[in-house]
Amino acid sequence: MDLWSAFKRAHEVVRARVIADTADAAGLSEPDLTILVSLSKAGGSLRQSELAATLGWDRTRISHQLTRMSRRDLIARERTDGVTVTLTEAGNRTIAAVHPGLEAAVRRHFTDKLSARETETLAALLRRL
Repeated sequence: MDLWSAFKRAHEVVRARVIADTADAAGLSEPDLTILVSLSKAGGSLRQSELAATLGWDRTRISHQLTRMSRRDLIARERTDGVTVTLTEAGNRTIAAVHPGLEAAVRRHFTDKLSARETETLAALLRRL
């Protein structure tokens, strides 16, 4: 239980600090940032069902979040064979502007606190889980 508690606490502290440094500063919510990063990593577009599965979100949650983001012109949804979610020009500009700060925050609050060997070990362990 001690390991579980330490894992949970580390996750919450690092997550909160990274979000405070990036999403809050850019006027984004954590879910906004999560979706923008996921779409960017996927080349700018994913099926809505794939995005939900990648994030571990249920259909209702992803749908409501995407509706809010669509209203702000960060993403667009197109219904073809299912629903495809795509970054808009504004969404691309937003993630491009946020990305350097996000990388810096991840380094500052997470990876810089670990040695190269610890980072490799942790990555291997997390992939296994």
